[in-house]
Amino acid sequence: MVLEATMVVIDNSEFMRNGDYTPSRYEAQSDSVNLIFTAKTQANPESAVGLMTMAGRAPEVLVTLTADFGKILQSMSQTKVAGTAHLATAIQVAALALKHRQNKSQRQRVIVFVGSPILEDEKDFIKLAKKMKKNNIAVDFVSFGENAENTDKLEKFITNVKSGDNSHLLDVPAGPHLLSDMIATSQILAEEDGSMGQINVAGIGSAANADNFEFGVDPNLDPELALALRMSLEEERNRQEKERKERDATEKAIATETIPEEPAEGSGDAPPPDKPAESSDKMDTD
Repeated sequence: MVLEATMVVIDNSEFMRNGDYTPSRYEAQSDSVNLIFTAKTQANPESAVGLMTMAGRAPEVLVTLTADFGKILQSMSQTKVAGTAHLATAIQVAALALKHRQNKSQRQRVIVFVGSPILEDEKDFIKLAKKMKKNNIAVDFVSFGENAENTDKLEKFITNVKSGDNSHLLDVPAGPHLLSDMIATSQILAEEDGSMGQINVAGIGSAANADNFEFGVDPNLDPELALALRMSLEEERNRQEKERKERDATEKAIATETIPEEPAEGSGDAPPPDKPAESSDKMDTD
């Protein structure tokens, strides 16, 4: 299991409003970020993932390296789509964030989503790639939406940043498929030996592996997620039980009102339900 510190750089430029990826370019990224975080922390519980944007006024670090899934979810929900992408600057900021990681034994990786035209000069872009390689930082690109315009620059960047087979370019064309599904089966989330890791995220990854654990999550690898899922299931069970009791009580009340109570069989002394019994004193008087 690889111990990594990973900075995920998302594209929040105006191009993310396009709906050519399901349900939109930005939402497709959001689902993919959740997948990447889960995959990295499941592969090694001591790995950490950070999140940052590349558009707007300037690239911004939203979440420093963390193992807290809630921070990632909150930041993604609060991020706004605006402006143009600053790809090269974002990669440099991501490298700086990795430099300040607490666990220096973690390998450094930057995963960049590119869904808008790359405005950087090709020579400067290649120079940045060589700098990243010198600092032992692997870089993965997920290219979507503007593939034809960006592929050449991204391929040259990968060629110059790659050390062995530690950096990859995933080119995802528009279509009915989900961006997260394409990433789940790509080399970006593959193990060192090239095999695909166990990605136990709702419907993604190996079904055989998911069946071995409650909720499809190994509690030893991701105890917080397993606990959250268990609590959510318990709350749902309690809600359903409460609804069942209320429904049974209502049905019982309705049945009691419409069906009169019959006297016990064989008790001839019992008065009819609608007529009160006469007192013994009155019978003696007569």
